[in-house]
Amino acid sequence: MTGLSDIFDKKIYDTIAKVPNNFAHYEETLVNWCNINTGSRNYLGIKSFLPLLEDAFSVLPGIINRKELNPEKVVLSNGMIEEVDLGHSFHLKVRPDAPIQIVLTGHYDTVFPIDSPFQKVATSDTDELNGPGVADMKGGILVMLEGLKAFEHYEFKDNIGYEVLLSPDEEIGSLGSAHLLHEIGSRSDLGLTYEPALPDGSMAGARKGSANFALIIHGKSAHVGRAHSEGISAILAAAKFVTALEGNNDNLHGVTFNCGKIDGGSANNVVPDMAIVRFNIRAPSPLTMDWAVDVVKENISAITSNGIHCHLEGGISRPPKPKNKAQEQIMSDISRIAEGLGITMQFKDTGGVCEGNNLFASGCPNIDTLGVLGGNIHSPNEYVLKSSFGKRAALTTAILCAYASGKLDAKALRKLM
Repeated sequence: MTGLSDIFDKKIYDTIAKVPNNFAHYEETLVNWCNINTGSRNYLGIKSFLPLLEDAFSVLPGIINRKELNPEKVVLSNGMIEEVDLGHSFHLKVRPDAPIQIVLTGHYDTVFPIDSPFQKVATSDTDELNGPGVADMKGGILVMLEGLKAFEHYEFKDNIGYEVLLSPDEEIGSLGSAHLLHEIGSRSDLGLTYEPALPDGSMAGARKGSANFALIIHGKSAHVGRAHSEGISAILAAAKFVTALEGNNDNLHGVTFNCGKIDGGSANNVVPDMAIVRFNIRAPSPLTMDWAVDVVKENISAITSNGIHCHLEGGISRPPKPKNKAQEQIMSDISRIAEGLGITMQFKDTGGVCEGNNLFASGCPNIDTLGVLGGNIHSPNEYVLKSSFGKRAALTTAILCAYASGKLDAKALRKLM
């Protein structure tokens, strides 16, 4: 530890010292967790993993329960819409009557499906450990837990109440848990989310918002040899829509349109009567996101004629998280806390999205990359830095102590939103 700072006193440093700094303390749990496949669509794997979280967090005071997620509407390749049960989020509530309320969020799903060849953690003598979810974000959940365990030894812990929400649907947009994030975020003074930081320790600043849509286009089928002129091609309409939408990428700074997949059609001798265009929008602010959604509607209107009918499914799954006075203040607070631990903190804006977007939309200022240091996430090369576990858990404890002591004003943050 460095010398006492203007934020920390000896009691805070003594509390931080209770955080295990040796990776050996974390390794067995991390490996066991990451060797269980919890791909977002592996519902059996997700269900079997939830009791492990309940057992691990049972050492903390408070009440643990399961929060039911909203069903997800999935547009199938035939244009039909199916509701999918996404399961439950883990929820822990501690000291709900405390004057300061904090929400800590994370996710226990990964992007690796049950049939992925990337299933196990590979042992290593180096600082890097390779495995599914080691960084994104079972490692983050583990440092959250250890940070909270140490904080419970702090003299002024009763000044802070907290809720922990760990969900199984973050990698598919938090479609089922969004209402829970909004509900808890709306009653919290600040939020801490445990996505991984970059390998150099840099953390996310402003984040773009994300919207996901499926446009279902209906035309009219016909035999291409006998009655081609009587058919109305849904694929042709889809092509016109995609071309027009993608053509807007240079029209407003910071907004991107990406058409990721097209379904539709059948045999070559049949005019296709159905097509589905699946696309994503990223925008840096609510104003630009509204503009982008208007562009989508205009382009749909442009193809909806001469027998073409359209139905749009989806919406804004992650509202934009721009920098404002509240976010600038919490970044400043976290940087000062990190400095007391000898950590230099840097924030970089990103086009990526996470639960921090949802918390911000609820009015909750938050930091969303408090997890472990790692890289190559969403790939078989995902790795975590073993040396980051103790440091990042200590950062969580330090943040909680700094606000609980009153050295930093947690209540002032929401007033700046």
